[in-house]
Amino acid sequence: MNRVVVIGNAGLDLRLVVPRLPLPGETLIGAEAARALGGKGLNQAVVAARCGVPVRFCAPLGNDAPQADTVERRLSVERFDRLLLPRLAHPTDFSLLMVLPGGDNSIVSTSACSLALTFADGEPALQEIGPGDVVLLQGNLALDVTGAILAAARRAGATTVFNPAPFWPGAERLVAQSSLVIANRLEAKALGTALDGVASIVTLGADGCLFGGRAFPAEKIAAVDTTGCGDAFCGVMAAALARGIAIESAIDLAQKAAALTATRPGAFDALPSREELSLAR
Repeated sequence: MNRVVVIGNAGLDLRLVVPRLPLPGETLIGAEAARALGGKGLNQAVVAARCGVPVRFCAPLGNDAPQADTVERRLSVERFDRLLLPRLAHPTDFSLLMVLPGGDNSIVSTSACSLALTFADGEPALQEIGPGDVVLLQGNLALDVTGAILAAARRAGATTVFNPAPFWPGAERLVAQSSLVIANRLEAKALGTALDGVASIVTLGADGCLFGGRAFPAEKIAAVDTTGCGDAFCGVMAAALARGIAIESAIDLAQKAAALTATRPGAFDALPSREELSLAR
C-alpha cells in the first residue's frame, strides 16, 4: 500500500476561550483552559494515520524532558508505520489558542524547535519512497529545509503536498516543488501569482473550498471551534491521494472531516477518530 510521509512540527497546545482578542496592554481573562497535543504536522499526521494508510511522521521535540516525553508517549498509541522524533537543543514548541465566540480562533506559536530541524534529520523519513507515495509538509520548518525535502520527494517520484501554514515570506518559491498546494484564502493571497498553473485547493472555512475554478460547498454545521479544521482537511487529503482516490472525491471526504472537527472544542482532541474516518478508507 502507498504511504503518507509527514515531516513537520509537534508540541503542546494551551487552549483558552476568550470573549474577544485583548487590546494592547490589556489583561483579559480566559476560560475553559485545556492542554493537548498540538502542531500542524502532528495533527495532519494523526488524521492521515487514522484513515488507515501507512504513515511515517517525523518531527523534532525539545530537550525539556517532561514536555517532550508527554508528546512522544501520547503519539506512541497512534498507529504510525514509523515515528521519528529527534530531540533537539530547544524547548518543545507550543501554541496558545484563543477561541472566540462562534468558533473562530487566533493562534500564537513558538517555532525554535521546528525551525532547527535539518534536512539530515528528516531524510530518514524519505527512505524508499516512490511513485504513489504522498509527502506532506507545512510551513513550520525552515524554508530551505522544506524546499530540500520537497525536491527530494519529487525526484523520487512521490506526490508532494504543501500546506504553507504558517506562511513565511519566500514560501512562494516552494510552490514549484509541490504537486498540490492547500492554502487558506490569506495564504493563497500571499502566494499570489506563484499559484498560477499549479494544482491548488483554497480553503474558505464555512464557504467550502475552490479547486480548478470549481467551488466545493462546505457542510452546514453549528461550529464550536474551528481550530484544527485545516489540519483534518490536509490529513484526509493526503491519505485519500495515497489510496488513489480522485481529487474531487478526496475533497469531499476532507471537507466532511473538517466539518466534524469544527463541531467539537479543541484541535487535537477534536480530530476525527479512526472509526469516524472509516469513510476515508
